[in-house]
Amino acid sequence: MTLTQREVFTRVLSGDLEGLKEQLDCDAVAEESQQTDPCGMTDEVGRNALLTACILGRSAIARELVGHGAPVHAQTVRGYSSLHLAACWGHLETVRALLELGADPLAQTFTGQRPVDLARTYCRTDCVDCLLLAEAKQDLTSYVDFVRDLVSDPEKSLTKEEKNFCMRACSSKTDWIQSVGGPTAPDFTTQRRDMEDTLRPVLDRLSAQCE
Repeated sequence: MTLTQREVFTRVLSGDLEGLKEQLDCDAVAEESQQTDPCGMTDEVGRNALLTACILGRSAIARELVGHGAPVHAQTVRGYSSLHLAACWGHLETVRALLELGADPLAQTFTGQRPVDLARTYCRTDCVDCLLLAEAKQDLTSYVDFVRDLVSDPEKSLTKEEKNFCMRACSSKTDWIQSVGGPTAPDFTTQRRDMEDTLRPVLDRLSAQCE
């Protein structure tokens, strides 16, 4: 490990956000940064700087680390991500920050547990609600992407009208996702079901062709 890595880890443990910013900004222009990840040091049980920040509920520090290259999707050897750890410790603001930074709410540990499963285990109700909402949003977003990819596949025998019909449905749901205020998880589930029902005739026909 390098001096920079030790200093970064120490500042995370002490909650020294300003000192961390200075350290990372200096390291960004140093020759050492071309060879070594400043956030790469781990403690005795394998937790890096970002994972440690999330255990401690230090949201601003977590944002700073990710902004300087710490991988938000990184997991321990047992599959625990930063989102898993923030959720099980009940740090709602850190959970929200990680989701904004692109953390995967469906990431699984070695036993198949998602972040929401750990939040339930430790009775972190606020985190459970937040993660269920994130999962529902991701599910709808992924379905919209699936339909777009399907329509764009030149091997699929869709008419021009069918393609336009599907793309309008995708645009409608994307607009809803971007403009809706204060949605709940059931709202996203309802929108997903509505889209499936709307496109069912087209998708059923494609499915029949593949049988």
